[in-house]
Amino acid sequence: MNSINDYLSISPEVQEALDKGMPIVALESTIISHGMPYPQNVETALKVEQTIRDNGAIPATIAVIGGKLKAGCSKEEIEYLGKQGSAITKASRRDLPVLLARGADGATTVTTTMMIGIGMTMTTMMTGITVVMMTMMTIGGVVTKKH
Repeated sequence: MNSINDYLSISPEVQEALDKGMPIVALESTIISHGMPYPQNVETALKVEQTIRDNGAIPATIAVIGGKLKAGCSKEEIEYLGKQGSAITKASRRDLPVLLARGADGATTVTTTMMIGIGMTMTTMMTGITVVMMTMMTIGGVVTKKH
């Protein structure tokens, strides 16, 4: 059975921000592929990311690349989305299962960006929650077990 980690890739920069509790700004990627012409789309996306960094937060451009949810696209991935333009699927939430199953690419809408951003946060939180739950279940099993 596949886990969320098989479908979600968090960039090292975004993961470090999550680990340290730093502010993260999730950015939709449809503006890159569908909203502006190349190369202005890529230039604008990179400037927005830099502006976010300059103001103390970490940008996380969200997209689907090769059937994987990306939280924090690299400069090369942003360039790819920009060059491909409207050849990239505009990914609304209904499109995610198909894109993941096909190993396809998608530029995220605001709604899809929010979904992936929340999933990214929940996945990081789940690691700690799972440990706590397993500990509670173990302790509970020991306490309630009759000898």
